[in-house]
Amino acid sequence: MAQNILVIDDERAIRKALSEILTFEGFVVDEAADGEEGIKKIKDNNYDCILCDIKMPKKDGIEVLQFARSEKPDTPFIVISGHGNIETAVDAVRKGAFDYISKPPDLNRLLITLRNAMDKKSLVAETKQLRKKISKGSEMIGESEGMARIKETIEKVAPTDARVLITGENGVGKELVARRIHELSARAAGPMIEVNCAAIPSELIESELFGHEKGSFTSAIKQRLGKFEQASGGTLFLDEIGDMSHDAQAKMLRALQEGKITRVGGEKEIKVDVRVIAATNKNLLEEVEAKKFRLDLYHRLSVILIQVPSLNNRRDDIPLLIQHFLKELSEDYKQPEKEIEQDAINALQEYNWTGNIRELRNVVERLIILSGKSITRKDVETYIVMR
Repeated sequence: MAQNILVIDDERAIRKALSEILTFEGFVVDEAADGEEGIKKIKDNNYDCILCDIKMPKKDGIEVLQFARSEKPDTPFIVISGHGNIETAVDAVRKGAFDYISKPPDLNRLLITLRNAMDKKSLVAETKQLRKKISKGSEMIGESEGMARIKETIEKVAPTDARVLITGENGVGKELVARRIHELSARAAGPMIEVNCAAIPSELIESELFGHEKGSFTSAIKQRLGKFEQASGGTLFLDEIGDMSHDAQAKMLRALQEGKITRVGGEKEIKVDVRVIAATNKNLLEEVEAKKFRLDLYHRLSVILIQVPSLNNRRDDIPLLIQHFLKELSEDYKQPEKEIEQDAINALQEYNWTGNIRELRNVVERLIILSGKSITRKDVETYIVMR
């Protein structure tokens, strides 16, 4: 699809030259003879890039830039500057212009600048889409008493740097709670680094968390930053903390107490600025009794405790979750949202959800794929083994 460019310049010769060059290169070009006309066209149309002169009658390039930044902030704005206006052009870049091109414009520089500007626009759009997807993925659905209590706790805890221990069965949404805390915290602009302690062999967990120096063990061919350093300024989410080895627990305790870590094979202490959120499906106090988990580490991690209820204990939220997954999955499959009959919802509320929300999402996806125009109770009974 051809990309649309707006050229704003009061010099007809420059305007026409740019229009011919860009049209030859496959762009669709619109023109404006002064700043006032340019502002009207920016308001009425969507352009992939704007090329604008600095000195013009009625409205100058800086005024047009300010309007474009307020009305169409994602549209790249390139300033066209005469030799005597370079300082003004540099000032325009400081105010949000992508770049400036001197008159008479060099063809190669013009095309490279245009391509770079539009590449940046694409990256910005992709980043916004990803953030929207991530934000949607961390949406907490439910109005039950248990969920209301969790949401209230999150709102109180998130602005602080207090460590949080999230407990609950597999599939209840512990990671969702952790991500929501991060999003509402002062660290939201920083990274959220996740570590699944159960998925990493015990002999590698220290290197994974604290990093290692080159040559510290056979396969350490170069220095590696651990998750603590990667999460600096943000949040470190330790999933399945109950499966961490005793040696790693001791080092974890020191990191939490002192805010410092030492890489494997290293001697230098490295200060880290990290908020730690941990999660487990185990009863850590029972693990302490069995001498599998350190009591002092438990107390360090559990400044705030959040128990996420199983889906069987919040059945009133099942209709809301079903509608949420129907909408989300229909968007993913790029098809109209499928209707579900009340009898089918009732049947799903009667189901024994051993896999919790993760299982419910899989079931809704299966029903979308295998059912007819709408999802019926018979579909539920046919495609799901009732327990």
